[in-house]
Amino acid sequence: MADINVKVYSLSTCSHCRSTKNFLNECSVDYDFVDVDVLEKDERKAIVEVIKKINPKCSFPTIVIGDKVIVGYKEKEIEEALKSNGY
Repeated sequence: MADINVKVYSLSTCSHCRSTKNFLNECSVDYDFVDVDVLEKDERKAIVEVIKKINPKCSFPTIVIGDKVIVGYKEKEIEEALKSNGY
């Protein structure tokens, strides 16, 4: 498997976020995720600032695959980004 960083910024109650995580699991992708809505006040504020730098609308899920940012559950875009990064 590729040695790239895959990160998912999500909400614990979001069906699109769950679909994204399920899809990555089905693809056997190692990824990190943060459920922003379950973070405490200061930690949440800090993560939201990080997300706004890559997705100014701060919508979920925000997926980072290598240098590619994908906003929303877009299976084809996720697949393409994974393939272009060696998955």
